[in-house]
Amino acid sequence: MGGFSAERDVSLSSARGVIKALEELGHTPIPIDVTPDIKALIEALETHKPDAILNILHGKWGEDGCIQGLLEMMHFPYSNSGVLGSALAMNKDVARKMCSLEGLRLPEGKVVKIQDLKNHVMDPPYVIKPIGEGSSVGVHIILDTKTPLPNFADWCFEDKVLVERYIPGREIQVAVLGGKAKGAIEIRPLSGFYDYEAKYTDGKATHLMPAPLPADVYAQVMDWAEKAHHILECKGVTRSDFRYDDTHEDPGKLYYLETNPQPGLTPLSLVPEILAHAGMSYTQFVHWMVEDASCRR
Repeated sequence: MGGFSAERDVSLSSARGVIKALEELGHTPIPIDVTPDIKALIEALETHKPDAILNILHGKWGEDGCIQGLLEMMHFPYSNSGVLGSALAMNKDVARKMCSLEGLRLPEGKVVKIQDLKNHVMDPPYVIKPIGEGSSVGVHIILDTKTPLPNFADWCFEDKVLVERYIPGREIQVAVLGGKAKGAIEIRPLSGFYDYEAKYTDGKATHLMPAPLPADVYAQVMDWAEKAHHILECKGVTRSDFRYDDTHEDPGKLYYLETNPQPGLTPLSLVPEILAHAGMSYTQFVHWMVEDASCRR
C-alpha cells in the first residue's frame, strides 16, 4: 500500500478497507507501506513470507508492471493484473491503439510533447491527459479558445501527453471481475468534471447504479469493458471508463476512454459499489482477491 506516486493517499485509503476486511475473514494482514527504498521492500517480503499479496498500490510504479515484475521474480502470488496487463493498461496511448484495432470507438487523439502545448494542437474542446497516471491526476479540459492553457512549468509527469477530443454527454464506468462485466454505473459530477476531488470527496458527484442507459447501449458498454479487459491482457478486477454522447442524436454514440488495472477500493470508489449491486459485499470481494492471487499473471 501507499507507494510514492501521485495516488499515494488513494492507495492508503483503499488499504484501510482491505485490511479491515482481511481481519474479518480471519487472515493476518501485514501492511507494507512501499517507499522508494526497494531494498527495504524486498527485506520485508523475505521476512514475512506472505501466502498472498494484495497489491493495493495505485499509479506509477505500483500499477504499471514495475512492482508486478518484482513479485514475479520473488515468486509471490499477487492480485490483479500481471506485468504485461498492467503495463499495457496504464499506458493510455498503447491501450487506445490496441482497443481501436479491435473495433472499440475512441475519441480522436494524439500524443504531443509538453513544449508543443504553448499553443492549441487541436481545435477545442479537447482533453490533456498524462499518458501513465490514474485518478484524473494532471487532467485538463480545454473547452474553448478562451480557456487558458495549463502552465506546464511544474509538470512532474512524462514529457509527452495524450491530447484527446472532448466527448460531451455522460460518464459511464464498468467493473470487470475475472473477465466478466459486473455492472455499469453513471457518474454525474455536481460541477466541472469527474476529477480527483470529485472522485474522493463525498457529495461532489451523484452515482446512478445501474447506469440509466438504453438496453442496447448498456449491453454494448458491458461488452466493450470485457473486450478491453481481455485485449489488454488484464487479470483480477478492472474498471473501464466510457463516454456516452447522446447530446446531438438518438441513439447516441459510446466511446471507450481507458481501463484502470487496479481501481480504487476507497469508501467512495466505484468498483465496490458496482459489485455490491451485483450481490458481492466488500469483504466477499477481498476474499475473492485472496483466492485469485497467483504468479505468472
